[in-house]
Amino acid sequence: MMLPALLFAAALAQDPAAPPPAPAVDATAGQSHIDEGLALFKRKRFAAAKRHFQAAVDANPNDAAATFYLAYTVYKIAEPKRPFHPEKQQAAELFDKAYELDPNFKPVWAPRK
Repeated sequence: MMLPALLFAAALAQDPAAPPPAPAVDATAGQSHIDEGLALFKRKRFAAAKRHFQAAVDANPNDAAATFYLAYTVYKIAEPKRPFHPEKQQAAELFDKAYELDPNFKPVWAPRK
């Protein structure tokens, strides 16, 4: 008879409105994607660089560097398109997010060693 009461108490203790736990952050994977993305960006392989920067953002959504480089790459891909292209708006939103994450961020265009 005690088991149903314990299960009920455990169910009440869980807050259904509580946010899910934050995803694990893999800084090493994120930095390696940033480094690879920068190398590709310098060779003007923007689509491939974008994939690496997106992977870095996915590994750590709060990484200002990954977000900034993704924003700049999205902008470079959209640059030849019409002025108000949705990708340019996406780039602007990513730039905003990068500087919200770290207002003092300064891009470094060489891979870190």
